[in-house]
Amino acid sequence: MKTPFATVEQLAKITNQFPTPFHLYDEKGIRETARAVNRAFSWNPGFKEFFAVKATPNPTILKILKEEGCGVDCATDTELLMSKKVGFDSSAISFTSNDTMAKEFVYAREIGATINLDAYEHIAFLDEAAGLPETVSLRYNPGGVFALGTDIMDNPEESKFGMTKEQLFQGYQDLRDKGVKSFGLHAFLASNTVTNDYYPTLAAQLFELAVELKEKIGICLDFINLSGGIGVDYTPADRQNDIAVIGEGVHAKFDEILVPNGLGHIAIYTELGRFMLAAHGHLVTKVLHLKDTYRHYVGVDASAVNLLRPAMYDAYHHITNISNPKGKLQLVDVTGSLCENNDKFAKNRELPEARVGDILVIHDTGAHGFSMGYNYNGRLRSAEILLQEDGSARMIRRAETADDYFATLYGFDFEK
Repeated sequence: MKTPFATVEQLAKITNQFPTPFHLYDEKGIRETARAVNRAFSWNPGFKEFFAVKATPNPTILKILKEEGCGVDCATDTELLMSKKVGFDSSAISFTSNDTMAKEFVYAREIGATINLDAYEHIAFLDEAAGLPETVSLRYNPGGVFALGTDIMDNPEESKFGMTKEQLFQGYQDLRDKGVKSFGLHAFLASNTVTNDYYPTLAAQLFELAVELKEKIGICLDFINLSGGIGVDYTPADRQNDIAVIGEGVHAKFDEILVPNGLGHIAIYTELGRFMLAAHGHLVTKVLHLKDTYRHYVGVDASAVNLLRPAMYDAYHHITNISNPKGKLQLVDVTGSLCENNDKFAKNRELPEARVGDILVIHDTGAHGFSMGYNYNGRLRSAEILLQEDGSARMIRRAETADDYFATLYGFDFEK
């Protein structure tokens, strides 16, 4: 059974201080997870966790991770700008994008970010737009189906990301011919895996590829980025990944494959946005209405504007009724207010009886929660609140207002 990271007393105080809905983050938990990841890979002297900014693009969260020794991986120039303003050193910023605009490559080069190219064709595009830096990483897509044993995890062949093996080998040779001195490799084969075997299996494939690159074309990689893919236990039935076991699994493959082939110098990078933050965020919302038709509906003041994953992916997020945790179980749909039938946080879910005014906690929203927000129906995005290590709460992003929503309009006078 999942329990909120904040106590009932803390949540009562916070909801009295800040109007719902809002995203709440746990500073203590974020720091503990960052430290656990760094410990798990401490065997590799060059290890760096590059947190995926897209998961939780808030400067306060990024600053916490920076203090814990993490870097950042950015997908757009806006994320690069935010990371630079937070104070990340150029060596701690990577840029992994696709269908990239020239101005984004120009800015990435300007701030010295490590560029990870998604397509073979982008080598020439980057060279023309901004010039090639001394260090370049290439993103690999092996195609086919990625499976662990008999379990199909994902289908890389359908993914728009990365390049083929032939393109990869040609790309490294082209980069070397154009004067690039240092090379990296990146791959992402499956999303939100709840198994300790994913990273070691991926690592083994990439380590073997690194050996082949050395033997066939004389390219010695300097770093391998295992990217993301390590998931979290969204459902109570899931078992959370053990990052210490995962780190040792990668270590074993490193010693087995890379070290005997003279590649023990390679640094290992990760991009664990979901694993780093998801469990350390709650969407806190209040029950507004109850409705009985063909189902029993619990209407709350949050909507898909605040958390899109259930509507977009039919994703499961656990829900706790902190106001009535021992209430009689009811079969309900928990809904938002958008004029879309998929605006539901739960469908046919057993929950303790919800009453008007009850506070519900929607779990595991710390990654891809606020960041995927939008303004459909003119709904405004909510505040972000940080539960600090000392138990106090502070706002780290205010809620949007109607003035924010109208601020980008041009040439229309509402006063007329």
